[in-house]
Amino acid sequence: MMLSNSRFNPAPGLADFWNEFRRPHPYRWPILVLSIMPVAVILYWAMGTTAYKDPERPRITYITTVDPARSDAEIAAENLANQEVKDLRASELARIAQRKREMYKALGAAAGMDVDEIERKADAERAAEATAQTKRREELLERSGTSADTSSEGADQ
Repeated sequence: MMLSNSRFNPAPGLADFWNEFRRPHPYRWPILVLSIMPVAVILYWAMGTTAYKDPERPRITYITTVDPARSDAEIAAENLANQEVKDLRASELARIAQRKREMYKALGAAAGMDVDEIERKADAERAAEATAQTKRREELLERSGTSADTSSEGADQ
């Protein structure tokens, strides 16, 4: 079956269009413009529309840093080691804070300030903050239904 004999061949249709369009007709240009307008408007609208595809679902990779088959004794030993490191860090931070206080105390004494009064006020502020933090912790524990005795051991971990 040849393309020229097919009824879907556009060549005879284009030849007929060109034959009719070449004939002098007073409305041929307005008719051509009006014929092109709907297609042009649809294409203009379609070109301005932005369609985004759905983002690719993330691939989750689970990272394990500990052996999932470790025993309770190994877990307890690791927790104790971590607690020792935490206690060492806390003691070092306390030592640094005390050293800073001593330096500021010396600076204040050299500047003629009443460092004992300033230290009493600072101690009172620190005690008030510690009391407020303890009170907040107790309120949270009461809300969660846990007693302060059982949770205070692991509260700072």
